[in-house]
Amino acid sequence: MPSRTHIGSPYMQFAKLRSGAKYNLASSGIMSYPLKELPVTLEDLEICGSDLYGYSPLRERLAKLNGVTPDCVVTAAGTSMANHLALAATLEPGEEALVEWPTYELLVTTLEYLGVTVRYFDRRMEDGFRVDPEEVERKITPQTRLIVLTNLHNPTGALIDEATLRTVGDLARKNNARVLVDEVYLEALYERRPRPAVHLGDHFLVTSSLTKAYGLSGLRCGWVLANPELAQRMWHINDLYGVNAAHPAELLSVIAVDNLDRVAARAKKLLAANRPVLDAFLRSRNDIEYVRPEFGTVVFPKVLRGTVDQLDRLLREEYETSVVPGKYFGMPQHFRVGIGGDPQMTRVGLDRLGLALDGMRGQ
Repeated sequence: MPSRTHIGSPYMQFAKLRSGAKYNLASSGIMSYPLKELPVTLEDLEICGSDLYGYSPLRERLAKLNGVTPDCVVTAAGTSMANHLALAATLEPGEEALVEWPTYELLVTTLEYLGVTVRYFDRRMEDGFRVDPEEVERKITPQTRLIVLTNLHNPTGALIDEATLRTVGDLARKNNARVLVDEVYLEALYERRPRPAVHLGDHFLVTSSLTKAYGLSGLRCGWVLANPELAQRMWHINDLYGVNAAHPAELLSVIAVDNLDRVAARAKKLLAANRPVLDAFLRSRNDIEYVRPEFGTVVFPKVLRGTVDQLDRLLREEYETSVVPGKYFGMPQHFRVGIGGDPQMTRVGLDRLGLALDGMRGQ
């Protein structure tokens, strides 16, 4: 078991300290939604609320949004905290989790912090990074108690269809295991979003938030969807981290959910502007290999010449541009690009990415 004095998230340290740039292609979410665009006044806000296990109006709205009852909703400070609660509630130290690869690093470092043994199954580029249930079946063991997925996949944006989720769920149930699906990027399908995987059975639980698809990261409005018994266990675990959430953020989150169509319209407009620019960029390159996702805010190309470390250094030193090196997802020859930013910035950032790739030819 790793020493807890050395536990941390290298990816989160990168995201907080090194991902920023004038031309930021490292961000995986929609650019921040302006507070002035929400129909809110100072009189709508209060500092303190009375609900200590989740603000009831917010839980009710999130329940309606996801087609569940409020007792299935656990609110949390973003998807990261939601994932932490979900993992802690479903696993004991020494138990085993089966995690997709490539994977979002914070899921793994959280599992390690909780003393869980981590095994992996592959999502292969040659298969479009899809989940292959046969691969899951090969890698699952009698000790596996949780299968961990992201949908849309982080970092590639690949979609898992409901039939595949059902098959994985059947494998988990036969093994007395559960399935956790982080659906924070699935929100970016907006009106085309399929129903949350929690509807596939009590052995499924789902995490998500308003952060990535709506540009509402500052509200820290995350949640877990689970059966009521498991949800209650998460509330008790959450007692270890504090008494209550920041009530102004809860009130603003209610207003945001009530106006989610307005918020989504702005996000869809950004993606509609940026996706054709990304597609044109990808088609123009013969020095990267990629799987183009149909939905979402990210793509995960592979460098065919040179290294991503060289590319990252060149982008920063000469082009004021940032991407996310694939080493943070376990694939060091790849890098993640986000297209949720300002269209002009995104266009120039992709141009500069192309210049950096050109510059690597002579290195």
